[in-house]
Amino acid sequence: MTDASPNDPTDTVDPTDRVVAERAGDEPPVPKVAEPRVEGTDVDTAAIMNALRGVIDPELGDNIVDLGMVKLLERSADRAMHITIALTTAGCPLRAQLMRDTKARVASLPGIDVVKIHFGEMTADERSNVMARARWKARDNALETDIPSSCRILAISSGKGGVGKSTVTANLAVLLADRGYSVGVLDADVGGFSMPQLLGINTEIEGEGAGEGKAVMKPVEKRVGEGALRVVSMGSIAGTNETEAIMWRGLMLNRAVQHFIEDVQWGELDYLLIDMPPGTSDIQMGLARMLPRTDVVIVTTPAKAAQQVAARAADMARKGYLRVAGVIENMGPSTNPDGTVTAVFGSGGGKRLAEDIGVPLLGSIPLDPAVAPTSDAGTAVATERPDSPAGRAYRELANIIVTDVAPPIEISECSLRGTLIRAGADLEGARTRAESRQREPNTTT
Repeated sequence: MTDASPNDPTDTVDPTDRVVAERAGDEPPVPKVAEPRVEGTDVDTAAIMNALRGVIDPELGDNIVDLGMVKLLERSADRAMHITIALTTAGCPLRAQLMRDTKARVASLPGIDVVKIHFGEMTADERSNVMARARWKARDNALETDIPSSCRILAISSGKGGVGKSTVTANLAVLLADRGYSVGVLDADVGGFSMPQLLGINTEIEGEGAGEGKAVMKPVEKRVGEGALRVVSMGSIAGTNETEAIMWRGLMLNRAVQHFIEDVQWGELDYLLIDMPPGTSDIQMGLARMLPRTDVVIVTTPAKAAQQVAARAADMARKGYLRVAGVIENMGPSTNPDGTVTAVFGSGGGKRLAEDIGVPLLGSIPLDPAVAPTSDAGTAVATERPDSPAGRAYRELANIIVTDVAPPIEISECSLRGTLIRAGADLEGARTRAESRQREPNTTT
């Protein structure tokens, strides 16, 4: 097991405890979360807990580690990793979502092949502590964002440029919106933005509320089928010249992406797709800090060079404790009308990459001449040419995303639970402050 040093970015010390010691005021301190019990050998507690920080309780808007829901980490004799999670209420349908996300996060860690989840129920005192922590987090969280806690976030990444990552992002976004979902698209490739062109958007981002401490940008919205796209890109900001280079260093690039996350009124979202810049650099590192619940999908071509560089992108995501959800092979072999197969960039690279990094191959998009003209026209081949080879492959990929990789989170059945917990927290805090004021000596004359 590895221990995190004070300067280690994987430090698992609760930042709340540091802040609480410095806080002043009439509110009670935030309850300290008890560490989970650890049983068995070869349990990398720091790595597992950091991975679990990407598992969010959508109703409470915080991760299951900081909420104190993780109670036991056990490595059994058969090498399976057992994790016990205490729920605020045992009957909530969100337990299936928490189980799926927990398994996916922990199973992506090296040396863990089998993950078994067990559920318990919190005591009254534990529920009270959760209320206090959720209330504190909602008010004092350092990185505020309008992205709903129930939104599934997918970062579409690649090791090299030119593998069609942005085209994959655009087609998946359009297909998800066409199914009736509200889909955000964040173009994090600040210097190489392409989403406005690929999605046929020529409207500028609106700004409002500047200086009021609120979100100041509204994404460009486009109706697609029964759903909607909400897009934020440097290419949609007033004054941006699409032919002029954006010559920013890493700090400025990271700050731009942070503005897109913090200062945008995203509204209700089912999915947020992030079109990442290629490679492993500042923006990738910043994303792990700003949106730790992000799942990463790696795009590669079958070529060996692209495959090898893509493996480094997956490694970087994991070192930031982001889950790598799978691999998409783009520009794969295509079948000609006479039945022969043309493999311009080779074959099997996506499958080899998926096997090497231990994740599923989500799909292979064939090299298809229908893709270029639809992209140039600002439309998606998946909807404009649905019967083309690429169109069919994209539709199959969208099915896998919705059913297996990142199923939409339905919290309507549990909304009362979250409302009551948050209301209880507010009442509890108000009562505590009132009692505190009553105990103070009367200094009026």
